[in-house]
Amino acid sequence: MKMLTNRLLLAILILSLMGCSNGSKSDTNGGNNQSDVKEATLNVFNFKVEMSEQLDQLVKRYESEHPEVNIVIETCGGGCDYSTALKTKFSSGDKPDIFFVAGFNDLNVWFDHLEDLSNQPWVKDIADIAKEPMTKEGKVYGMPLNIEGWGYIYNKELFQQAGITKLPKTLSELRSAAKQLDESGITPFINGYGEWLILGNHLLNIAFAQQDNPEEYIDSLKKGNESIPNNKTFNDWVHLLDLTLEYGQPNPLQTDYNTQVTSFAAGQAAMIQQGNWIQLQLLKLHPDMEYGFLPMPINDDKEAMDRLPIGVPNYWVVHKKSKVKEEAKEFLNWMVTSEIGKRYIVEEFKFIPALKTIAPDKDKLGPLAADLLEYIENDKTIPWLWQRYPGYEVNTSQMASVMQAYISHEITKEEMLTQFQRIWDERSEEES
Repeated sequence: MKMLTNRLLLAILILSLMGCSNGSKSDTNGGNNQSDVKEATLNVFNFKVEMSEQLDQLVKRYESEHPEVNIVIETCGGGCDYSTALKTKFSSGDKPDIFFVAGFNDLNVWFDHLEDLSNQPWVKDIADIAKEPMTKEGKVYGMPLNIEGWGYIYNKELFQQAGITKLPKTLSELRSAAKQLDESGITPFINGYGEWLILGNHLLNIAFAQQDNPEEYIDSLKKGNESIPNNKTFNDWVHLLDLTLEYGQPNPLQTDYNTQVTSFAAGQAAMIQQGNWIQLQLLKLHPDMEYGFLPMPINDDKEAMDRLPIGVPNYWVVHKKSKVKEEAKEFLNWMVTSEIGKRYIVEEFKFIPALKTIAPDKDKLGPLAADLLEYIENDKTIPWLWQRYPGYEVNTSQMASVMQAYISHEITKEEMLTQFQRIWDERSEEES
């Protein structure tokens, strides 16, 4: 009995010492035991499908440095309607912590959900072209993703095969080049007119951006002081659309984004209406292909036509009611200030940086970005404007549907322009 009692006392003593030991360890490590680490999960809704793989890799680098943070990326891009998908998420309660907003009218749409980012360290470094779209009442609500541009991307080898030595900068020169390609047995254009973004945002933007004063024209159009059917620039613009249809592949309305890009990379056409966002895909599909940018001319005014549309596609934003919004802001700041993040932006994403602290490297960015930078440096640019339209994407998607009706010969040019006017009148009335 005495031996048993001594053993029990010894066991109690050991247990007490273990308890003291554990308590001391917790105090010594400031409560940072594995069981005490609090993990924050950031949900990111990404619209940039072209960089999805690279973004996943960058996130892994961040998580390795910040083991207390878990980042979940969901990507919606290419043929996915990001704006509609984002609205569906919010209406269902599945609100991402980080998402994208395009600026101007899109800023107004999402304003009540956005965290004020004005005090973030990168704000002072935003490029001039990227400031206005996401600034309201002097406050900044988004971090610019990058600077992009589009036009006709041309296959240099196919141009050489057709004997084209002078790059087309006017509508007549573009028609001549298309005819020369066609006579050489080469399809001039691969048109992705099954995608409303290519039509309603990018192609139609040319008609607005080539006005004498685009912003004033849009404001006057909203107020009913201008018209589309009687506008010379819009009528000129139809000639460009007709040219691409005359020298494009059959059934362009059945060609989506991926089919368009893969067909171009396979050498099935000499030109494609796209932007530098397809650089990563082209490198993956055809790493040895040589290509560059051409403008989208609507008449023969060479000085006015030799320009490319340049702008900021979207902005990273933080949901202001997110429980992890501080972690979200920390991740965005790391992405544009750390050496790893800056390297990924230029070398992996192939982005033209929208922050002055990240230097663009033409050799690392690729030929498309290099051409855009040259146009920017020579001040040969025109603006992106659809973010200023009344109704924003409702407007552009409706006008794209009208364009598709014209492409399929359901309506005439006059009817197309008249329907554009009707859409603008309706959306302007709703906005007022």
